[in-house]
Amino acid sequence: MRQNKNQGSSSYGKYFAYPVIEETINLDALAEHMANHNTPFSKGAIKGMLTDMVNCIKELLLEGKNVKIEDLAIFSLGIKNRGGANSASEFSVTQHIKGVKFRARATGELVAKNLNLEATLKKASATTKVTNNDDDLPVVNP
Repeated sequence: MRQNKNQGSSSYGKYFAYPVIEETINLDALAEHMANHNTPFSKGAIKGMLTDMVNCIKELLLEGKNVKIEDLAIFSLGIKNRGGANSASEFSVTQHIKGVKFRARATGELVAKNLNLEATLKKASATTKVTNNDDDLPVVNP
């Protein structure tokens, strides 16, 4: 949990839950993990396929296509605009576009309504006590 310290916010001083990411798995570790799941493919073969997949997704996105991987996400590109032009003739890429952003929208089993809502709340503080509220949900008290 973290406290909102933005004094300009209507939620100033309130506490909000945030996910705790314990580790980031790279492509090499993902290939090793997959190879350990009774697959006939070696870690090297899997990593090669995943590397090719990543490169192909980038290529397709840059060609203006979206890429959907079932039960994972739809990958697409978006544009970060910097205000609008008064007319099409006044529009300038350098003046009106800040950049491009990568987007991923969950699909299938990964969409929010299908995710398991059980979670462990953690706070990186030695003085934190975890108690239960009336709903038997863990609450972090500073």
